[in-house]
Amino acid sequence: MNSYPRPLAKLIAELSRLPGIGGKTAQRLAFHIVSMSDEEAFSMADAITVAKKELVYCSVCGNLTDSDPCAICSDPSRDRSVVCVVETPKDVAAIERMKEFRGLYHVLHGVISPMDGVGPDDINLRSLIVRLQGSGEVSEIIVATNPNIEGEATAMYAAGLIRPSGIRVTRIAHGIPVGGDLDYTDDETLSRAITGRRDL
Repeated sequence: MNSYPRPLAKLIAELSRLPGIGGKTAQRLAFHIVSMSDEEAFSMADAITVAKKELVYCSVCGNLTDSDPCAICSDPSRDRSVVCVVETPKDVAAIERMKEFRGLYHVLHGVISPMDGVGPDDINLRSLIVRLQGSGEVSEIIVATNPNIEGEATAMYAAGLIRPSGIRVTRIAHGIPVGGDLDYTDDETLSRAITGRRDL
């Protein structure tokens, strides 16, 4: 049994719930946080609170934003004929980092995964179909789900829904290793994957 005071033990427990944070890392972070000045600690707590209160999902693409529609959907210089479909807002950030893709996005907020009980109706896929029906500008959908079993299944399902509309459906090239995540892919590999996309 640990001898941490209750508030410190609770902080460690909460930090260990974050993805990629084990018990020892949570302890280090907790001790760092409590050693911060009051101003720094309250500023961090305030940033978390403000982010939770002010961030919403864009009603057009589903990306995280503090204004609706988001800055990407509102930007008149973006190419509205191409929509890149990704799993999470982190994937939008990863593609935007390479500064080459100038189209729009659609965030699914997950992938089809029968093993986890996630079906097509549990992700933001139907709104993509509605979005495409309401727009005559889109000529290509780039499916940029991660190259793993769930990502491939989602890509094939989405292509089956979109193809009857006559819109070209492409898949990012597999310059990204199978089982990898877009968020951890370097800019050069991600750039080549977008450039070398193929029809589904």
